[in-house]
Amino acid sequence: MSSVRWSHLISAVIGGLVVAGGLAVLGVNRNRRSVTYLEGPPVAAEAGFAASSGSTLNDIYQIDAPAVVFVDAKILERFPSPFGAARAIGTSTGSGFLVDRAGDILTSYHVVAGAARTGGVTVTFENNQVRSASVIAVEPNQDLAVLRVAPAALPRVTPLRLGDSSAVRVGDPTFAIGNPFGVDRTLTSGIVSALQHQILTTDGRTIDNVFQTDQPMIPGSAGGPLLSSSGRVIGINSEVNAVVGGGGESERLSLAIPSDVAQALLQTVAHQRAITVAYLGLGASSARPSRFGAVVQGVDPRGPAGQAGIRRGDTIVKIDGIPVESISDVLTVVSTLSPDNRVQLTVRDRGHLRLLTVRLSGRPVASSPR
Repeated sequence: MSSVRWSHLISAVIGGLVVAGGLAVLGVNRNRRSVTYLEGPPVAAEAGFAASSGSTLNDIYQIDAPAVVFVDAKILERFPSPFGAARAIGTSTGSGFLVDRAGDILTSYHVVAGAARTGGVTVTFENNQVRSASVIAVEPNQDLAVLRVAPAALPRVTPLRLGDSSAVRVGDPTFAIGNPFGVDRTLTSGIVSALQHQILTTDGRTIDNVFQTDQPMIPGSAGGPLLSSSGRVIGINSEVNAVVGGGGESERLSLAIPSDVAQALLQTVAHQRAITVAYLGLGASSARPSRFGAVVQGVDPRGPAGQAGIRRGDTIVKIDGIPVESISDVLTVVSTLSPDNRVQLTVRDRGHLRLLTVRLSGRPVASSPR
């Protein structure tokens, strides 16, 4: 990216590549290319930009877009019914981008929340190259997640580089690439419109250390990179319904999680060679599903469940308030969580119900290339 001079972009915009007051959405899908013009703010010039001819917006797009992936997560959705627990598998999609040759991909947490940490997520590179990805780290309060593709399975793609988000100022031009549909990558432009310390979402979450942009967020682009005029990633795009004003009104905001926050999360997994998943310590059971709960037939006495006092013959009625019918149900819920997460188990023991809080441990699993 450093080889592309962003100063050329303004001359390309002024020269008519993007009409005044518009933004370009560019896509490439094998042998076809689509260009769509959407109504939006004009590209703002930053001090130091030179009005010389050269690289175009499409040049920038061609260099950076290959590292942006389509994220497809199979989400476990559970809800009680008159006939016991019901389970459905939904789909959540978004964008992400490769940041190193170790196979690490940054995306938004809400895109993969509720998916199994292994086997529940795939990412698609250009030319429809689909790869399995494991969720190796999450930071829900920052709406961030790190995925990992086995290095041997990576296509020949140049990772994007993270910049210094602490240098971001209101009015700085921004450029975002997303992969919202799995077939066409998109490019949008805007400016940093506000530096926010904290956002309260309408679902009760608080997201810290974010800044706001004025560029439209195409559905499915969350998790993609926000680029600065230097060509570095300064943020991870997100979009939330935020509470604004004292009256509790909500507004859809385009936000970016600073790259410095993402860098800190990446550092925590930099030396993690094996994928680690949550471990409860219950063995698989051959008992048939029952609306009365999941009967424990095998338990690791040194595992989290065993240390919490769960014994063979106990019946787990709920996990985190979700009714379960089998140990398979319990392990499926655990598969969507991370090591060190805490879960609440409602357990029936000799006719008496008790509520246990269990802190999950971790166990390594081998990552297989695809």
